[in-house]
Amino acid sequence: MELKTAKKSNIKLRIGLSGASGFGKTYSALLMAYGITQNWSKVAVIDTENNSANLYAGLGEFKTLSLNAPYSPERFIEAIKFCESENVELIIIDSISHEWNGKGGCLEIHEKLGGRFQDWAKITPRHQAFMDAILNSNCHIITTTRRKTDYSLDVVGNGKSKVFKHGTKEITRDGFEYELTVNFEIINDNHLAKASKDRTSLFSNRPEFVINSNTGKKLKDWCEEIDETSLDDVYREIQNCKSLDELRQLYKRNKHLENEILPQLQIRKQEIKEFENQLVEAENID
Repeated sequence: MELKTAKKSNIKLRIGLSGASGFGKTYSALLMAYGITQNWSKVAVIDTENNSANLYAGLGEFKTLSLNAPYSPERFIEAIKFCESENVELIIIDSISHEWNGKGGCLEIHEKLGGRFQDWAKITPRHQAFMDAILNSNCHIITTTRRKTDYSLDVVGNGKSKVFKHGTKEITRDGFEYELTVNFEIINDNHLAKASKDRTSLFSNRPEFVINSNTGKKLKDWCEEIDETSLDDVYREIQNCKSLDELRQLYKRNKHLENEILPQLQIRKQEIKEFENQLVEAENID
């Protein structure tokens, strides 16, 4: 075992790209992939969309792996491992929606087992293994996801039921986007996109934009950016903070290290609060 100082250069991107049919998910994923790799031969597409990636063969000599039904988690895992063995740098999975609700996917497996709540105990580990294959891959990974209109049936004031529309929802298991570095949603057929989750802070709270190769280059540069401040230095800064405002400013400066420093920030925050309470009590006694 060996402890190493966290470096962003060790990061492999996990990018989500969702949108309705015809909004340009495959094309956008390919352009972004080239921006990250700068080499089409280092890009592989696991294609569940009737070989739609081949429509863009004119872009460059990327590789494709056609994946047909049944879309079990294990077949996706096998496809990911095969692409890794071919020494590519980036894998596009187009799309992961089939693993969830395609023929032979998790929802169909659940139905065949009887559709009972307890049957998820057999399916969840298989789906999690698929997730782990994505998260633990030694390649950058872009996943595309279909979206559908989300409805609910609610009881209104007069006791009657009414259907409410809640925008669109990704067709995969809930919570997937929380595992990603960035999650983009293409919102219309003009290919405009927005970031619904962004650990890089490159795209959050920004105007809608069209994804292109420069989007990928920005993400690659973020990964390789040399951070002069080591993690140990940040830990020392945390301990030297004397106020909650100082903690907030330090967090903003080092947001890219959120996962590593958040536990220490919370501990120091509690220490500062306790110290401030002691000061108030001392003043009251005086």
